[in-house]
Amino acid sequence: MSPATECAPRSIGVHLVAALLLGFATAKADPPRIAIIIDDLGYQLGAGTRAIDLPGPVAYAVLPATPRAAALAEQAHQRGKEVLLHLPLQSESHSGPAEPGAIMLNMGREQLASAFSSSLASVPYASGVNSHRGSLLTRQPDHMSWLMQEIHDHGDLFFVDSFTTHRSIALDLARESGIPAVKRDVFLDTRRDSAAIAEKFTELKQLAVVRGLALGIGHPYPETLTFLEQALPVLAAEGIELIGISRLVALESKRGIMSPAAAEEDP
Repeated sequence: MSPATECAPRSIGVHLVAALLLGFATAKADPPRIAIIIDDLGYQLGAGTRAIDLPGPVAYAVLPATPRAAALAEQAHQRGKEVLLHLPLQSESHSGPAEPGAIMLNMGREQLASAFSSSLASVPYASGVNSHRGSLLTRQPDHMSWLMQEIHDHGDLFFVDSFTTHRSIALDLARESGIPAVKRDVFLDTRRDSAAIAEKFTELKQLAVVRGLALGIGHPYPETLTFLEQALPVLAAEGIELIGISRLVALESKRGIMSPAAAEEDP
């Protein structure tokens, strides 16, 4: 065998390895990803239906025991959209009667379990739970531990902390209970005008570019829906991927990222 023939396989092997390494080096990184939840569905059929018509895998958080809860959850499910139980938790500013299905500080362990079970049953197809308000209750170790145990015991549910107080311990307790969980990064519509919503949406996208993942929460306001109807179809062209909330929860829980979001009261 000539020296040239003997070296040929080695040369091919070297070039193959080099090509593979180059391929790995030039492979595209995952695009920045965002997920969006529209909260507070359950009262208005028209606004809820319009929200469900938004393009892409937007998720819908339905308030328990509301007049349109079951109908809107069914409608979202039929459209292939994710449904969450939007569970009311007592806020610091609470006054007057409790919201339907609310978890209150004066509840004992059994009352809380019964209230949660009833609320979950009133929102069919719920794959997760996200908090509604909760600036008081999400700071309470006993009540939040009880709640996380209920969420854990009801099957494959995940949890989203709307993060209405920087003192919230909900995310930590959810993860300690073995529940996949994340917290909200940006409220899109604390101010209900298009310029403010656009600014918040830009903040959400920029956060996704920095972190890889970001979660925005909006509401079925006309201003919010009009903006999202225009903004969501062009996300891909901007290099941003819209993903479902369960996928974001899985990705972010795996990485254990803690969101730098500022605490805000849920509008």
